[in-house]
Amino acid sequence: MPTPSPQSPDVEGLPDISTRLFEIVGQLARELHPRSRRSITLDSRLERDLGLDSLGRVELLARIEKEFGIALPERVFSEVETPRDLARALTSARHPGAGATPLEERAPALDQVAGTPDRAQTLIEVLAWHVQEHADRPHAQMYEESGGGACITYGQLWEGAQRIAAGLQQRGLMPGDKVALMLPTGFDYLFTFFGILLAGGVPVPIYPPARMSQIEEHLRRHGGILENSMAQLLVTVPQAKVFGRLLKSSAPAMKQVVTPDDLAGGGKPQLPAIGAQDTAFLQYTSGSTGRPKGVVLTHANLLANIRAMGGATDASAKDVFVTWLPLYHDMGLIGAWLGSLYYGAFVVMMSPLTFLTRPLRWLHAIHHYRATLSAAPNFGYEFCLKRITDEELNGLDLSSLRLVFNGAEPVSPDTMQRFHARLAPNGLRWEALMPVYGLAENSVGLSFPPLGRGPHVMRVQRDVFMREGRAEPARDEDAQALQMVSCGQPLPDHEVRVVDDNGRELPEAHEGRLQFRGPSATSGYYRNPEKTEALFDGDWLETGDMGYIVNGEIYISGRRKDVKRLATSRGYEKAAWP
Repeated sequence: MPTPSPQSPDVEGLPDISTRLFEIVGQLARELHPRSRRSITLDSRLERDLGLDSLGRVELLARIEKEFGIALPERVFSEVETPRDLARALTSARHPGAGATPLEERAPALDQVAGTPDRAQTLIEVLAWHVQEHADRPHAQMYEESGGGACITYGQLWEGAQRIAAGLQQRGLMPGDKVALMLPTGFDYLFTFFGILLAGGVPVPIYPPARMSQIEEHLRRHGGILENSMAQLLVTVPQAKVFGRLLKSSAPAMKQVVTPDDLAGGGKPQLPAIGAQDTAFLQYTSGSTGRPKGVVLTHANLLANIRAMGGATDASAKDVFVTWLPLYHDMGLIGAWLGSLYYGAFVVMMSPLTFLTRPLRWLHAIHHYRATLSAAPNFGYEFCLKRITDEELNGLDLSSLRLVFNGAEPVSPDTMQRFHARLAPNGLRWEALMPVYGLAENSVGLSFPPLGRGPHVMRVQRDVFMREGRAEPARDEDAQALQMVSCGQPLPDHEVRVVDDNGRELPEAHEGRLQFRGPSATSGYYRNPEKTEALFDGDWLETGDMGYIVNGEIYISGRRKDVKRLATSRGYEKAAWP
């Protein structure tokens, strides 16, 4: 177990604060790593020495704030490296207020939009349509807790993207070249993503490091993605530019490491001809270990998925989407941002760090902007239940929400029920909760429940399901029943089937391998023929998940490789992995 150093902790004449802080850090380290024998000092590195990952840091900061009755600046999460740094940060902390403090401004009043870009064949044509129809229409706003966050219009997005595109072409980018994009949530990300497209390039989103001190290690971990994608440039934060040389060994195609400011030098780009079947971007599903898999998604794939999801959710320009989902992940990039852009919905963005450090901000933003749509993985809902107090919920009004999606990881019926029970007094309707299923290989979404129904949980007999793989309904008094969440029906023009290990289609309520096909489906993994071959079974694609179908609705029972282990170790209360 971690043990404190015998040296008395003292930071800059604040022995009392340092001692209390030292005790909090030590207690958490012992809880997370009870078998560790490492000693703890005020100069111990939180991650390297104490094993506190991102969520561990969040827990630590929450305990510190509770103990001292203060609110730490958000930058503390990404900047501090030791308990000594934390002690110094306490001097700049403020005392938080409780309840839903009104922000100064609300979402801008939006005019009605006549139609949608139905004839557009590429994302570029989608944006061009909006610019032609209503260039001054507000498109996206960055969340600021005090209100007054910056907002951009469709016209400004187009202008910013043009500047980036011109800068890329001046640096020799050719049509089809890959450009890695490693930026935090912000307008620079939006400008750069579309700038790469306008220049004829292919964006390769990579998640940014949680802390600037990790940039070198972070780039090394993602060397596989940079090598596999053959990215010519990396657009990133200024602090990463100095590590450009180290990328040469792992990613020899990499020519330059630049920032958005480096690229935004003005001028107009030469817009190459881009068609529906051209690659829109590469979505990497892994990359820290093994050979990364870059899902190839065309403009046709993305627009088919966005249109199908929009139809299933009745999306329109009347919607306001509040999101903290990362833009490097398909759920945040396609589901939240590009879907909102297509339908003319107003999107309010906050960084994942903003949510992690203060999950109440997500609910505040929904309340303040009268959001109709939002989304999170199951973890996000559970995190809110754990971190937000009843007092902090005072004054929140969530009645504007039409739909709040739950996807990207296993969906727990217990989490949904507790989240609704906790927030029903604040206007959250059960019918607004929507468990969904999807995967990057199908752009993002694959199945959605009917509108206005709310989650449907099927209770099945545990012994029959585990023994025979058959979903037999359980009696109400069966305390051992498995709870399985419906993820709805396949999107229009998409199909899902369940097959056994020999590829034979199974009847209803029988568990097997989930396969799919449709216009949103990828053609394979970039420069990875072995994984691409394993992905396909004729014209059907493997999801990698196990599940069954009842009344046309999909129930996910787990990942194919570990469903049996999870069933015995975790009680089998789950569903939905994209």
